[in-house]
Amino acid sequence: MDIGVYFAYWEQKWDVDYVPYVKKVADLGFDILEVGAAGIVNMSDQELKALKEEAEKYNIRLTAGLGLPENYDVSSDNEEIRQNGIAFMKKVLDKLDKANIRKIGGIIYSHWPVDYSKPVDKAKTRSIAIESVKELADYAKQYNITLLMETVNRFEQFLVNDADEAIQFVDDINKDNVKVMLDTFHMNIEEDNIAEAIRKTGSKLGHLHIGEANRKVPGKGHIAWEKIGNALQDINFQEDVVMEPFVRPGGKVGLDIRVWRDLSNQAEESDLDKEIKDSLEYIRSVLG
Repeated sequence: MDIGVYFAYWEQKWDVDYVPYVKKVADLGFDILEVGAAGIVNMSDQELKALKEEAEKYNIRLTAGLGLPENYDVSSDNEEIRQNGIAFMKKVLDKLDKANIRKIGGIIYSHWPVDYSKPVDKAKTRSIAIESVKELADYAKQYNITLLMETVNRFEQFLVNDADEAIQFVDDINKDNVKVMLDTFHMNIEEDNIAEAIRKTGSKLGHLHIGEANRKVPGKGHIAWEKIGNALQDINFQEDVVMEPFVRPGGKVGLDIRVWRDLSNQAEESDLDKEIKDSLEYIRSVLG
């Protein structure tokens, strides 16, 4: 399996220049850089070409993540909003292809974070989301792009909270290029047993995000990484594992992720680099 890291570990905003992070993650020993689709969609064709070429130069594969904003909610019962979301996602997919990005995961089936001040009709929302993702999967297929349905904890979304719901959601969509994306941070809240949830998901697991229960780098908390490694081996997992730690407050990233205290111990960039490199070495040793 290849191991990557999400750019926002170092950043306080989602829309940044991703090019410098390609060499950085290559130097640290990663195989993958995960970028934000919210930034990708604003890049020119020339900028996308430069990012693609930089990734090829350093033998880094790019993946993307996204939580759709409410005005692009593809599960909305407001047809104008839903169609705006479909159009936005198709634009994202067009851009991903130009950067040679073949996977996008996250809350691309609804919106994030959910507004719980409004009524929740899970069955109706789910039905609309399934139809939207089917359309997007058909569009993504021309680019050989896989759509990854992420499980998210109950405080951030309500449609897909655990592996059981994700498996059923993907089964109901029934498209070859739609798979499950699990995340150990969210699983720590929602699953009875993280390793067993991975085994249950099996071949439907297309991507795995990893981080501690407090969003620190893997190895700095209580998540049972050895058991997760055994589960991944049991299902012969050959897809991607991407670290997604968030340790610094401030900016849009800190606000959206709800990082209200400094988990980095006032780290400089060099300190962050060392900690993520040490975590990578540890994860390679336990995941196999």
